[in-house]
Parts: sequence; structure tokens; C-alpha cells
Amino acid sequence: MTDLLIDRVDFELGQFLLVADGETLCALDFADYESRMITLLKKRYSTVRLVETANPNGFSDRLRSYLAGDLHSLDNIPVATGGTPFQQQVWLALRSIPSGTVTTYGELAVRLGNPKAVRAVGMANSQNPVAIALPCHRVVGANQRLTGYAGGLERKRWLLRHEGVAMEGFQ
Repeated sequence: MTDLLIDRVDFELGQFLLVADGETLCALDFADYESRMITLLKKRYSTVRLVETANPNGFSDRLRSYLAGDLHSLDNIPVATGGTPFQQQVWLALRSIPSGTVTTYGELAVRLGNPKAVRAVGMANSQNPVAIALPCHRVVGANQRLTGYAGGLERKRWLLRHEGVAMEGFQ
């Protein structure tokens, strides 16, 4: 059994669950998606026990800093994502999208050298185990469509506004 450290961080639209495996962040999700998060953790660690821990490795403070407006506080937080090599490639590419900007699934596929992999990029994005730290919310559909956010489109909108993205024209 793998012990993982979990903390809960409140914000305007609910609560984040932050999970660390010691040195790295291995999950960051919304509390109402806890069962999805646990399913993803079990795929990586088989059996897990979540141990309530205040501010594991200072990660909760860094999340609070992000929520307070320090948009770069999570940029270099160490993550352990698991996943396939392709998923890892997509997830790590998310860090190249600057806060306050968005890219499309198609643009991300091109950046990864596989322009026909738009749907695969979208699927990998939907399985991102560390939301916000690997900013999947910065990826939008063609024609500025706010699609495909596991935490819900209201939260995606909130995060993009929080980062200063002008939301006029988004659907």
C-alpha cells in the first residue's frame, strides 16, 4: 500500500484536493471529482491510503499563492503524473503555455510534432492528474470554444479570468 499525503484548499468555486507522494505533486483536482482522482491514483499506485497532511512539501501554500494572484507559483512544482509516454509529453507541454494565454488542441498537437493527433491531445488533456500545475485549462477548442475541462466549464472560465484572459468571444 502506498501512503499519499492529501490536503484540501478552499477557493471561490469549491475546494481543491492536493495529493503528494513525498517529493512531488501527484494529483490536484476538485473535491467533487475525488472519486475520479482516486481512480487515477489507483491506476498508478495500485492500492493507496490518503493521509491528511497540512501543506505537504509547501505545495498547498504555493496553490494558495496562485489563487491569490501569483500566477507563476506553480510553474516549476515537481510533478509525478504516471501515464503513457504520449500523455506525459502532452501534460508537460502544457507548462509551455504562458498564464494569461490560451492555445487550441490543434496548436498543441502541431507543437508536439503530430498535427493529426488533435483528438489524442484532447483525450490526454482530459486525463491530466495535476490540474492547474499542468495548466490544461489553457487549452481551448477551435474558434475559442471552451470545451473539455474535467472540472467543469464554469471553473475553466474562472481560472482563465483569474489569469487575465480576455473572455470576450469565447463560447
